[in-house]
Amino acid sequence: MTQAKPFLAIEGVDKLFRRGAATTEVLKGIDLSVAKGEYISIIGHSGCGKSTLLNIVAGLTEASRGVVLLENKEVREPGPDRAVVFQNHSLLPWLTVYENVALGVDKVFSGRKSAAERREWVMRNLELVHMGHAKDKRPSEISGGMKQRVGIARALAMEPKVLLLDEPFGALDALTRAHLQDEVMRIQAELGTTVMMITHDVDEAVLLSDRIVMLTNGPSARIGEILDVPLARPRDRIRLAADATYLRCRQAVLKFLYERNRFVEAA
Repeated sequence: MTQAKPFLAIEGVDKLFRRGAATTEVLKGIDLSVAKGEYISIIGHSGCGKSTLLNIVAGLTEASRGVVLLENKEVREPGPDRAVVFQNHSLLPWLTVYENVALGVDKVFSGRKSAAERREWVMRNLELVHMGHAKDKRPSEISGGMKQRVGIARALAMEPKVLLLDEPFGALDALTRAHLQDEVMRIQAELGTTVMMITHDVDEAVLLSDRIVMLTNGPSARIGEILDVPLARPRDRIRLAADATYLRCRQAVLKFLYERNRFVEAA
């Protein structure tokens, strides 16, 4: 029987950065298959190449060796099929909330949706993240958490095949972060979006993910372990706090990171 091809495949990816005569290998031999609708978190210590890997999938950085395939098509450049939400919301300060989302919608759907359909689509995505009420505000007039909501709406409005999240909650306070994590879980369940997220937060990774990809320390970071998170959805953070499977997964990630950290300290 022929094996089905993965929705997203990272095959033999290396990344080297050159500066003058010096060459640094950041990533080495990264192989990862992601199923459609799967939520993957990538975790590891600072400097291990997590964001570099995400940027390669986004088409923002070129792999030195290997290939990224999305639905069996090679990723060579950025595209609306892979939307990125960064830690910094990256909203244009002179545009309103509505206009920040509409900018991408008008570009992606200009030939497929009428002006009225595009306006309705922008509002539908703002309502999805509970930001419809702030459509006429500018970024300076809303909170950090609200800006990230708009960033997520802007990404989802392009109907991406893969949503790439680069520590999207890292700059937020704990309560706002928890609310946004719950929102992302709700949206992902509703839309079935394939998600790849970079995080430093172990609890965040376990709460949100179907699998957690743990990178070794750089240089030449590799995939050290991949942990399945067999927790039923929808997930409730309060109930999970005492759940044996949740605690086991959390301990496994902490053990990996702690042992790698000790290795660095001892080196």
